[in-house]
Amino acid sequence: MSGGADSLALLVLAISAGLEVTAIHVDHGLREGSAGEADLVAEVARRFGARFETRTLTLVGGPRGPNIEARARNARYAVLPPDVATGHTADDVAETVLLNLIRGSGLDGLAPLVGPGRLCRPLVALRRFETVGLCEEFGLVPFDDPMNHDDRFRRVRIRREVIPLLNDIAARDVVGLLLRMADTLVDDIATLDAKAEELDPTSAIELRAAPSGVARRAVRGWLTGRVGDGHPPSLAVVERVLGVARGEMARADLVDGWRVARTGQRLRLERID
Repeated sequence: MSGGADSLALLVLAISAGLEVTAIHVDHGLREGSAGEADLVAEVARRFGARFETRTLTLVGGPRGPNIEARARNARYAVLPPDVATGHTADDVAETVLLNLIRGSGLDGLAPLVGPGRLCRPLVALRRFETVGLCEEFGLVPFDDPMNHDDRFRRVRIRREVIPLLNDIAARDVVGLLLRMADTLVDDIATLDAKAEELDPTSAIELRAAPSGVARRAVRGWLTGRVGDGHPPSLAVVERVLGVARGEMARADLVDGWRVARTGQRLRLERID
């Protein structure tokens, strides 16, 4: 729980559903006064009869380092239990879809936060205005994170500029549209993944023989968690690996100091000196 409207609503709804709830607040130590946010979460947890725990982090690189959002997210999930429930809403899905589009993500980027995964996201069909309304109904005053208004972050600009513009152009609510699109892709992704699991992604022969969509999924699965920041690799990175498998080059640089190389018909990942 951050103390924002989404996580406060998650607590209220979990308690209302009769669940045994532990509210966990993570202090990233990125700004002064962050301990006050933990006090807010603790107070709400006591009011509704939930247990309360806190985790304090020292973020490597601090607030001035690169890619602070990803670093904070990875550090946060590293100290949370594997079955943690998070307050992601349909609006988060829509924002992430658009973020992933401009990052060059593949199918995974078009179906984020929905379907099976490590985290439980029970609010993913709700809208942000609904969690805000729930807080108002219970007299809860959410914490307003200043980062949610900082235009240096792409997500903030997508939320405040891009989605309102798309709504205007489409003359409809595009958040619901993007959420439905993400839902329909889940089954397609599962089918491709099942086929991709039959491939050995280090075999250039198997990658060349497979349909291109299946080969891309196999390579994406191989790279995810091994190179980069934990996100699935971009389509451009996947295509460089497939280029090596096709014999267009013997090796190719990927991302974050990693490259793929081929010896005979086998691929391997290696660090760049």
